[in-house]
Amino acid sequence: MAGSVLLKQRPAARILHGDKGYDSNAIRRQVEENGTMPNIPPKANRRYKNCFSPVLYRDRNAIERMCQSAWNWGSDSISLQVERLLTLLFQKGDSAMDRSMPSSRLVPRGFIVERFDVLSDRITASVRSAQTYAHCPCCGTVSRRVQSRYRRRASDLPIAGRCVDLAVTVRRFRCDGVLCGRRILAERFGDEVLASHSRRTSRLEQIVHHLGLALGGRPAASMAQRLMLPVSNDTLLRVVRRRAREPDERLTVIGIDDFAWRRNHHYGTIVCDLKRRRPVVLLKDREQATAEDWLKDRPSIAIVARDRGGGYGEAMARALPHAVQVADRWHLMENASRAFLDAVRASMRPIRAAVGATVINPALLTSAERLQYEGYLRREETNDAIMAQIKAGVPLRRIAKNTGHSRRVVRAVARGERSDVFRTSDSSLELYLPWLNAQWDSGARNATALWRKLQDRRGFRGSLRVIGEWATRRRRAEKASAETLTRVPSARTIVRLMTISRDNLTKAESVVVAAVEGSVPAVVEARETIADFHAMVRKKDDADLGSWIDRALGGLVATFGRGVVKDEAAVRAAIMLPWSNGQTEGQITKLKLVKRQMYGRGKLDLLQARLIGASPC
Repeated sequence: MAGSVLLKQRPAARILHGDKGYDSNAIRRQVEENGTMPNIPPKANRRYKNCFSPVLYRDRNAIERMCQSAWNWGSDSISLQVERLLTLLFQKGDSAMDRSMPSSRLVPRGFIVERFDVLSDRITASVRSAQTYAHCPCCGTVSRRVQSRYRRRASDLPIAGRCVDLAVTVRRFRCDGVLCGRRILAERFGDEVLASHSRRTSRLEQIVHHLGLALGGRPAASMAQRLMLPVSNDTLLRVVRRRAREPDERLTVIGIDDFAWRRNHHYGTIVCDLKRRRPVVLLKDREQATAEDWLKDRPSIAIVARDRGGGYGEAMARALPHAVQVADRWHLMENASRAFLDAVRASMRPIRAAVGATVINPALLTSAERLQYEGYLRREETNDAIMAQIKAGVPLRRIAKNTGHSRRVVRAVARGERSDVFRTSDSSLELYLPWLNAQWDSGARNATALWRKLQDRRGFRGSLRVIGEWATRRRRAEKASAETLTRVPSARTIVRLMTISRDNLTKAESVVVAAVEGSVPAVVEARETIADFHAMVRKKDDADLGSWIDRALGGLVATFGRGVVKDEAAVRAAIMLPWSNGQTEGQITKLKLVKRQMYGRGKLDLLQARLIGASPC
């Protein structure tokens, strides 16, 4: 009953202001923030100190009795003063009574909570700065003279499923600088807490930024609503654009490649830092002048990985003549394999004669194969007409104009790349062929049983007819021989058969490979040449590259050999150096994902902000 005795014996002015000028508001704030009482002289203000002792000792019953006594006594000024203190304490709950969790920890660092207003869907926290001074932004002078105050509102992270609004009391100070032109200044809270003119705290702004980077506009806005962060899709994209920063680190090793804005119409350029494994910039097109201008401003670049196209190589040679150019290893390997495929296509006539399938019986073909065979006959008529003009010495451009075909078709005929009778297509059994071959070799020859096992164990969704046709082809292949072959495989199939291990071939496939190797030695030589090039790349040894070029120029892969000669320095660097353009290809895949998330409507600045902002620093 100490509070009741005090209220009955002391005048209202003495309780509100205390003896010797003690401020009750300062005492109240210290009790709220630190949970301790100020050092009040015991003789002068003993009863006043006893009034706050229940708060000091966390005695909730004594606090309630003190509040009830204040209301019974009937003094409005005194009871309102006590009620304000108790309301603040009880709104904070048990955490206000616990030293380990003061209310100031619920708000950004540097703020002190004055009041919490809790509604069903929203919490409003009245806060103020913990500092007693401010620095002038013009002259840097420390000022403690408060001129006025105003309220500023900002959103903060949600608490317990409720949105949080901060009602920040901002003080205006007078600048004491003699030569400073600014007289009045508002206190700043720092960009890491609450930036100037911002409607969101920095920690909330960071969450909004990451949502925009990961999901874009509308998906991120929908997710933010579920997280009790009410922001619009336009706000999310504005935050992503505003916080975008182009990396300013010193570049030494980069990778450069093009990406498609719209395939076959418009392309851009992506540059990646291969050391830090992150994208650096997106350029609006893939013109040599654009890449050259960007490279000229960065003379620190020493190594550049690129594809085997000539455009970027010429731009680098002009902008950075001292830089080492590295051809992409994957493209080198793929181009070498493509060169062997072109060699096989150019040799299909002798291969068909060696296999013994120069005459095809249409009665033995399926309907789909019959359509392909009829198309082959039409192509043969066109090929004969084009070859007649080629033998007469007519230029390819004139042949294209005379026959009405494109120069690409005329060039393919001249290289012998349009002589395939049957063109293979991807099968739904490609993923299951190893398992089916293993079951077949173990003696399982029933197509229905294989189909049921494939459905139960491998999740196959195809029909029984697919497995039945595969089993029929396997039975016919086992009975085949050099005399009974009536159909030659396609050039791509022959390449696959000639480059895999003989242990993985069926009897019919082994017969085909033996016939080709025995009758067309130029194809075998081309295979060995390409295999030696692959071995050089894998072993990272360029000692035999010169002799390899001489072999390649004299065989069926002379076109690929001439390309290596033209770009020999970059090829040698690709063989010896650890850098390659694989990282850039991976970043292009990520860029395609981001572009499709925005339905292809993202502009260059937004794509760059999302791609670079989402990369680890």
